[in-house]
Amino acid sequence: MLAIFLAQAHPAAPAAGPNPLASFVPIILIFVIMYFVLLRPQMRRQKEQQRLIAGLKTGDRVVTASGIHGMITNVKETTVTVKVADNVKLEMEKSAISAVAKPEAVKG
Repeated sequence: MLAIFLAQAHPAAPAAGPNPLASFVPIILIFVIMYFVLLRPQMRRQKEQQRLIAGLKTGDRVVTASGIHGMITNVKETTVTVKVADNVKLEMEKSAISAVAKPEAVKG
């Protein structure tokens, strides 16, 4: 009886499995998509913000991150002084400036 069992038991040939590199393709695609959807636009916004901060000058009308509108009266190395009303000036970090208001076109 033992001989029958041994005769029937053939060692199974190893089945050719899927290529191990093929299992990494979806992960790589996810990282590529994340780069183009999340990281690249964020880096572009950071570069634009750095250009905006580097280009600040006296007389620019600005909007801060907190929504305060005013005009720059003094530019220092890391801070700016913003005039928000008559005799009201605020000194704030340059990084608090979120936008420079474009001068309105002269109508006439």
